[in-house]
Amino acid sequence: MKTISIVTPCYNEELNIRECHVRVAALFAGELKEYRREHVFCDNASKDRSAEILREIAAADPCVKVIFNARNFGPMRSNFNGVMAAGGDAVLLFLPADLQDPPELLPQFVQLWEAGNEIVYGVRKIREEGAVMRMARGLYYRMLTGLSEFTLPPGVGDFQLVDRKVVEAMRQIDDSYPFMRMMTFECGFTAVGVPYRWVERRRGVTSNNLPRLVDQGLNGLVTFTPAPLRLLLFLGFGIAAFALAYALVSLALGLIFFRQLAPPGVMTIIVAVFFFGGVQLFSIGVLAEYILAIHSQVRRKPVVFERERLNF
Repeated sequence: MKTISIVTPCYNEELNIRECHVRVAALFAGELKEYRREHVFCDNASKDRSAEILREIAAADPCVKVIFNARNFGPMRSNFNGVMAAGGDAVLLFLPADLQDPPELLPQFVQLWEAGNEIVYGVRKIREEGAVMRMARGLYYRMLTGLSEFTLPPGVGDFQLVDRKVVEAMRQIDDSYPFMRMMTFECGFTAVGVPYRWVERRRGVTSNNLPRLVDQGLNGLVTFTPAPLRLLLFLGFGIAAFALAYALVSLALGLIFFRQLAPPGVMTIIVAVFFFGGVQLFSIGVLAEYILAIHSQVRRKPVVFERERLNF
């Protein structure tokens, strides 16, 4: 029997863990009965009863494996560590405990995987969230895709079923802050999308608040595109060019009208400040390109530190 692994990161999800486990187990008792189940829960040092509930589930169900982190390392690191621990022939990279991504799509994902697709990704065609947040996400991913060297399909998240060879390729990427939704496409392989409705959270409060979303967004930009650094470079070049043009226009007007447009020395100070500010930004941008190359090579710290594992 082939094994399908499902990875579920959780933090303070005591209201959702049991339902998540039951709905996944029901799929393998029905449509996926020809496959072996491995459900990996990654507890990110929850402060509620999540750890207690996970221990109860793992004691009753040997197909459930649990990783307890030593502290809260953030959802992306915890999730990636769970994927690296999963041993299935195919791995569902992310099934949220709050079930905003529906597990009932898994049989369709498996069918497409068996047809030869090494990456089967969910496409959030409809989002049950506010218009402002939906627009912000869309703009961010369009920018990220446009600036990176490979294409990220619109509406894709971490809800992806990938072949074992993709997981092993991801393992070779030594990144202390992994951005999985783009990492799989960075590796390549054959991919196909499945549209679905991304539902709003029914119970509990999300820990993925605005500061975390901003942090994750910046991580994606820095990891997969040098655009922020090159923006500084071009901005510095533009400011320097503007200062030079300003100086030439001021000189021309002074020669034509034979009078000062400002008190003596003021124009010189303005031009000097803008020019040297532009030169400094230009220099920082050039240096940052080299720092980025060095930074990508020297990150070696573990993704997370674990406290305990169950059923491994």
